[in-house]
Amino acid sequence: MASSSAATASVVLNTGVHMPLLGLGTFKLQGTENVYQAVDAALAAGYRAFDSAAIYGNEADLGRALKELLPKYCLSREDVFITSKLTPKDQGEKAMEGALQSLSQLDLSYIDLYLIHWPGTQGLVVNDQHNPGNRAQSWAALEELHSQGKLKAIGVSNYTPAHMKQLMQSCKVPPAVLQVEFHPELCQSELRTVCKEYGVCFQAYTSLGRGGLLTDPVVMEVAKNCERTPAQVLLRWAVQQGVPVLPKSSSPERIKANSRIFDFMLTDADMERLSALDSGHRYCWDPSEVA
Repeated sequence: MASSSAATASVVLNTGVHMPLLGLGTFKLQGTENVYQAVDAALAAGYRAFDSAAIYGNEADLGRALKELLPKYCLSREDVFITSKLTPKDQGEKAMEGALQSLSQLDLSYIDLYLIHWPGTQGLVVNDQHNPGNRAQSWAALEELHSQGKLKAIGVSNYTPAHMKQLMQSCKVPPAVLQVEFHPELCQSELRTVCKEYGVCFQAYTSLGRGGLLTDPVVMEVAKNCERTPAQVLLRWAVQQGVPVLPKSSSPERIKANSRIFDFMLTDADMERLSALDSGHRYCWDPSEVA
């Protein structure tokens, strides 16, 4: 970890680029004003990374908000890290078009990190044998845009260990990031081992279990003992393991509170208590059936 503030704490990707440990997730963040308000609060609190996706329908609003707000905080495009993702309907032969559409919507000359959002293809059943070929075709398109400098880093989201191994066997450019659901109830130890083995950064989403973990008795007790919010404890649990997080909120107060995770440490005992909640429980989609 480079430093102890939201603006500077980062991990180094296999591309040599620094990616912030804390980013603002924007899933379900809709409407120009809501996006603007959230980005404004995030930049004020020290966030320097923003995570979007074609399927979220907010790339254009995010791009516009950043263009307007970066000067307010004396920041330039190079000071922020923007992630977006390929929609499952563009998996395969439409991947190049889909990625270029994200660049256009965000109104950027490059995207810092672009991910294949889902291992499957919209419109195909999960076990359809065309899925692996479509993924490979998408990856080739991302590699091409990476070589052109339009996508500074490329990666994947919601891949299983099997999907990762398949990709590593065929890719020219290895993925820089795997973004998956990760929290104390879903510790993903096998995936983390695979990522470590391949030099891929493991990144978390749904760190708060869609709010479900905020009222977990163990989480609440740890939070009370260290005089922090349950959300801060859950985010700290991840970043203390070197795992980048993307908490999403539209509330300026929560966005600010979620950034205060670099000025305290959880004890080894607290870390172990939280990790012991691992039950394989998912709050989001399960990719394990995708061929």
